[in-house]
Amino acid sequence: MLDTPGASMQDISAFVAVAQTGSFTRAAEKVGTNKSSVGKAVQRLEKHLGTRLFQRTTRAVRLTEDGEIYLAAALAALEHLRDAEHALAAQRAEPAGRVRVDVPPGFGRIILPTLGLLRARHPKVTVEMAMADRMSDAVGDGWDIVVRIGHLPADSDMTVRKICDLKLGLYAAPSYLAARGDIASIDDLHGHDAVLFRSYTGQLRPWSLLDNGTRRELMPAPAMIMADGHALVEAAVLGFGVAQLLDGFARPFVADGRLVHVLPDADVPGPPTHALIPVGHRMPARTRVVLDHIVATLQPGDDSATIP
Repeated sequence: MLDTPGASMQDISAFVAVAQTGSFTRAAEKVGTNKSSVGKAVQRLEKHLGTRLFQRTTRAVRLTEDGEIYLAAALAALEHLRDAEHALAAQRAEPAGRVRVDVPPGFGRIILPTLGLLRARHPKVTVEMAMADRMSDAVGDGWDIVVRIGHLPADSDMTVRKICDLKLGLYAAPSYLAARGDIASIDDLHGHDAVLFRSYTGQLRPWSLLDNGTRRELMPAPAMIMADGHALVEAAVLGFGVAQLLDGFARPFVADGRLVHVLPDADVPGPPTHALIPVGHRMPARTRVVLDHIVATLQPGDDSATIP
């Protein structure tokens, strides 16, 4: 351990042992030395600090007021050092065990194909993944990682890590555009079929678009309505019309040619995405490697096959 001039960690540990046991003899047994060495350690510490830490009598050893102040600081410092030692040990240990992950279906379809790469790197880690639009209880349902889009619940029992910011854009299948014609401007949208999303509140979600730098809302006449994010994407892929999708959900379909990004200049900022992890003393190594993999996979523009 590190030493500070005139106050070694051994001296501080001896002081803490005396304070906790109320006895130089019992403190010596606790730290594995003799009573004389403990007494000398406390004397060196008192000399370094320029104050008495204990009131000594033939019957008792009690902390002074300065001793109580120093004990609180010493205990906190020792705890931080133990935490650091555990964290370093966890980094050296091979991650192993099950990690339960709850993600929206759109992200699940992106993450799922990359789990083979995660398994190759960490063969002792098992991922249990659910893909649902519902708002699960991360703590109550026993999830290790929950990915959320949009506003977060006011939950003091969660640690939050931001993953990315999303955009809302218009997308359509190449087959649809070939049959109905390309879309060169917002005005062209009036002649096209729209696939709209109905939120859990029961309201149809209008399209929010940037028109020459100004944000405007457009409520097209729907050719089809979907109340599920997965179904909304599938309807666009199947060529039922133009849909406004989160770019993170549309990305793999654009990459493999099943969707075309329409009017990209009309994209508007969407909700942020966060990972929620139940608060614990330390994050297990198995959870950390899965979380890092999810973050790297969902970062816009990243290639999941070359995650560092």
